[in-house]
Amino acid sequence: MAGAEVKVNAEIRDLTRIERIGAHSHIRGLGLDDALEARAVSQGMVGQTKARKAAGVILKMIQDGKIAGRGVLLAGQPGTGKTAIAMGMAKALGEETPFAMMAASEIFSLEMSKTEALTQAFRKAIGVRIKEETEIIEGEVVELEVDRPESSGVSKTGKLTLKTTEMETIYDLGQKMIEALTREKVQAGDVIAIDKASGKVTKLGRSFARSRDYDAMGPTTKFVQCPEGELQKRKEVVHVVTLHEIDVINSRTQGFLALFSGDTGEIRPEVREQIDSKVAEWREEGKAEIVPGVIFIDEVHMLDIECFSFLNRALENDMAPVLVVATNRGITRIRGTNYRSPHGIPIDLLDRLLIISTEPYTERELRLILDIRCEEEDVEATDDARELLTKIGHETSLRYAIQLITAASMVCQRRKGAAVDIEDVSRVYSLFVDVKRSTQYLIEYQEQFMFNEVPGDDEAAEGMEVSS
Repeated sequence: MAGAEVKVNAEIRDLTRIERIGAHSHIRGLGLDDALEARAVSQGMVGQTKARKAAGVILKMIQDGKIAGRGVLLAGQPGTGKTAIAMGMAKALGEETPFAMMAASEIFSLEMSKTEALTQAFRKAIGVRIKEETEIIEGEVVELEVDRPESSGVSKTGKLTLKTTEMETIYDLGQKMIEALTREKVQAGDVIAIDKASGKVTKLGRSFARSRDYDAMGPTTKFVQCPEGELQKRKEVVHVVTLHEIDVINSRTQGFLALFSGDTGEIRPEVREQIDSKVAEWREEGKAEIVPGVIFIDEVHMLDIECFSFLNRALENDMAPVLVVATNRGITRIRGTNYRSPHGIPIDLLDRLLIISTEPYTERELRLILDIRCEEEDVEATDDARELLTKIGHETSLRYAIQLITAASMVCQRRKGAAVDIEDVSRVYSLFVDVKRSTQYLIEYQEQFMFNEVPGDDEAAEGMEVSS
């Protein structure tokens, strides 16, 4: 019985691991060196050297604060790594720079106007770095005593002895402070910081003097030096929040709780104007600075003419982020009009965009990508199986080949094999058809399907002429 439980738990853990692996979870950055040259294989990125180098130049300009209110278009065929490049940019920017990501079709399914949805997305991509001075007590815990009274009605009291390299002081503790220290699991030998204004306790690490106390150590234990100078210090604290977060906190009755519920609703323009003027005041006083981030809109051809007009105006704003959009369309109709344009984007907006084009992957690059995905999905596969997957990816599509990896792994487990082999890949290839084979099947059996609208030869030729 115990053995069965262990097996079930192991299966649950494996399933959880599989669910957490996303289409771009292997991307760690853009894979560039210090000279912004693209490495062949690095940080999960393969090929697309020109596009990655161009994205690296944009990234450097964003980090140096030299670019804002500009637009970048990632254009290329489906499955050429446009979203992967955007994800690489997000990872390379780090947590300090806001990065908002959305699909263009989301705008039409939200319970708010299109312009409001785009405004909120833009303001999510603009950070405000707020600086404030605060008094803190920082030192190494020498001793922590807590007196627990026998009667339940009486509050706890205690004493905390802190020291630096130059001094040592004993502090009397009240109920709230004891609870804060207990919550952080503070013990003798820890180096802590206490915010005097809020009473927040932060554990900075363990003192080097206690590095031999193996019992009080874990695998993630961080060792720090005992603080120098006085215990009480004035320290500059920096918080980075987005303009959208400030909007939500000031516009809703429940304040910051609206951020967690997701029910932000439409925010009045007056609220935004007041916040913008307040942020401008903070900038003049040196209390805050604007951090222009990045807004990434995937499948941008799904936006309509009203949204494109809004983007044109929004990019001219003083506090505009860097706009990165991606599309896989050629010359197509602009949504909401009868006009055709490259990538389905109006010419006046295209004029503002720096265009980065992606190219189809070579067979060697496909093999490298499939190797990375096999490693990410924890799938052992033989060289022959990987060669077959590469061939399938080259003849059909990369996405289809990637989707076969986990399926082939499941088939391999069923036959109790050590590694995925050609027979497993062949089996899933026959079970799951790609777009070309599916289309061929539909053409052959069109009369047996409902509402089939396959045109005749003359109509098909006419349709091809119009679409070209």
